[in-house]
Amino acid sequence: MMPDHSQEQASASLPTFPLTLNINGETRSLEIDIRTTLLDLLRERLNKPGTKKGCDHGLCGACTVSVNGERVVSCLTLAASIDGSDVLTIEGLADGAELSSLQQCFLEHDGFQCGYCTPGQISSAHAMLAEHARGDLSMVSFETTREAVLTGQLELTEHEVRERMAGNICRCGAYANIVAAVRAADQRGRA
Repeated sequence: MMPDHSQEQASASLPTFPLTLNINGETRSLEIDIRTTLLDLLRERLNKPGTKKGCDHGLCGACTVSVNGERVVSCLTLAASIDGSDVLTIEGLADGAELSSLQQCFLEHDGFQCGYCTPGQISSAHAMLAEHARGDLSMVSFETTREAVLTGQLELTEHEVRERMAGNICRCGAYANIVAAVRAADQRGRA
């Protein structure tokens, strides 16, 4: 019986793409299959396993990372589509062994249980705090006074955090602690 080389030939003929990304401050250049998602690139090729594969459909938020300062679900982001971008993963938030203020707040407020969603929650919260600081509005923002909206002096209330973090699912239900951690990090950032 002759060996079947059709799969090998098919994968050898797939188009590739030369990709350069700045991952957590380190420039990486590599050749990728054009179908590669950012999540698979991070986990399988760049040894960044902190970003988790949850639903693989963009619904749970476990794979959330920041691309050029904006939150994305990396399981739905084709790596080729972000060539030349800055990517910040959970591994890039800490300074060596020193946790970021947000990571420390998650510890202090017990913002996790099983921990599977935690990297996505923290990555999402990190970008969300930057969005809030620059004055980006959410649906809840319009429930505040007109003056607060116009001046950008919006308080990051519990309701506001829940709205802005709605795309990140926690199967354990640690939402109250996650909200407390995010609000504490916001207060530290303002202090």
